[in-house]
Amino acid sequence: MTDKLNRRNFIRHSVGAGLGASLLSSTAALSNPAGRKTNLLFIITDQQRFDAMSCAGSSPLQTPNMDRIAKEGVRFTKAYTHCAVCGPARTSLLTGCAFSHTATPSNREAYDVAHGPNSPIRDLRTYDEILSDHGYHAEFFGKWHTPEMRAKCYKNPVTVAGQGRTVLGPGMRTHFLDFLERNQVPRRKAEPGEQIDTYSARPYKTDPIDKRHGMAPSEYYLNSKGERVKPIQPDIHGRLDIPAEFSITAQQAKETIDALERAKGKPFSITCSFHLPHAPMTPTKPYHGMHPLEEMRPSKSLNDSKENSPYKDSAKHHQAPEYSDPKLIRYMMSNYFGLIREIDDWIGKILQKLEAIGEADNTLVIFTSDHGEMLGAHGFREKNMFYEESAHIPLLMRLPGKIPAGRVVGTPVSLLDLHATILDYLDAQPVRSDGESLRALVDDPNQTRDYMIGEWEQSAVP
Repeated sequence: MTDKLNRRNFIRHSVGAGLGASLLSSTAALSNPAGRKTNLLFIITDQQRFDAMSCAGSSPLQTPNMDRIAKEGVRFTKAYTHCAVCGPARTSLLTGCAFSHTATPSNREAYDVAHGPNSPIRDLRTYDEILSDHGYHAEFFGKWHTPEMRAKCYKNPVTVAGQGRTVLGPGMRTHFLDFLERNQVPRRKAEPGEQIDTYSARPYKTDPIDKRHGMAPSEYYLNSKGERVKPIQPDIHGRLDIPAEFSITAQQAKETIDALERAKGKPFSITCSFHLPHAPMTPTKPYHGMHPLEEMRPSKSLNDSKENSPYKDSAKHHQAPEYSDPKLIRYMMSNYFGLIREIDDWIGKILQKLEAIGEADNTLVIFTSDHGEMLGAHGFREKNMFYEESAHIPLLMRLPGKIPAGRVVGTPVSLLDLHATILDYLDAQPVRSDGESLRALVDDPNQTRDYMIGEWEQSAVP
């Protein structure tokens, strides 16, 4: 019997069994002390759905660098998030454990303050912690959104942003604002037709789907009851008026490229965790407008009555008339694709740097996302539900000599599986987790699985 929990045991012993200590992790010992260790380059986006890559058939979006990873490695066509919301998904990804074992069922628990001394997250180990204990140089850039106690292994040169906020904690936005100030990207007042982006604190030209479109510059919009409401990130759509070289995607990619240079000559695990295409959906030039509105194809379920759906009377903040409007939703789709195209361009530069330091053939490259985006399907925006558009994600892996080029795996797999997969390919002994290594599926395309396991906080569905 292995240390891993298989899916059958998980169902029998874990679901509904509370937050027991059955997943105490042991320390992994690398089993290949001699020779050159395999590196890890982990690239993850936020809120990228499964079909938002050209290799998955999402025309007119073109993603040549994501496609390249798929062509040179393996693409999983039925990869799913364990939980379709940021914090739980990312915590489960890093630990390999279901949120019923991490005590992180929602974004509220993605911070240390939500966990007491007996929280099970304190006894778990991320794959990066395990690798760091055995000589790997680990750095992590971008969105963390996991209890920060699990981030102590990283060697990032900057760990604290302005106002004393930790970069891998509540300070990601502050770190971006520091980046803009350091590069002298000016703040200015919004002009007619513009509003201030609440994330970058810079003006953006609104699109018709934006909550404040057509209004004079204001911190508020009027809801259907005539009440003044401050917009949240998903309410914001348009063209951000800053140079593309200073976008948050550019910042996170540049930091990753610098990290690869620092890691040269030693085994490394480097993560680039892009904040986008998560809202606000405000691409810069040239990505705003890159995908013409007339080429956007809204979901056929746009006007779904949801008569047989558990979400009919829930998630009201994800439903609004504009997300069922085939004309307005095209603006959101165009911006969403533009943000992904920008990410793809930077992925190409990151891969170039990996080649430049001579580590492309010795590095496991993984590309995925924490969850998807409804993008108007069933009249919804964002995620937080188990529709395909929200739960189905991209997953690509490349490792020359060990992962066959052009492989396609069509059996259900989960983000939970990546913890075990990474330890397997990097020759580390397995630790207990709720996932299984994907290596056998990659090696033998005739192997199949019948299902994967997902969870969601009960209060999210009536």
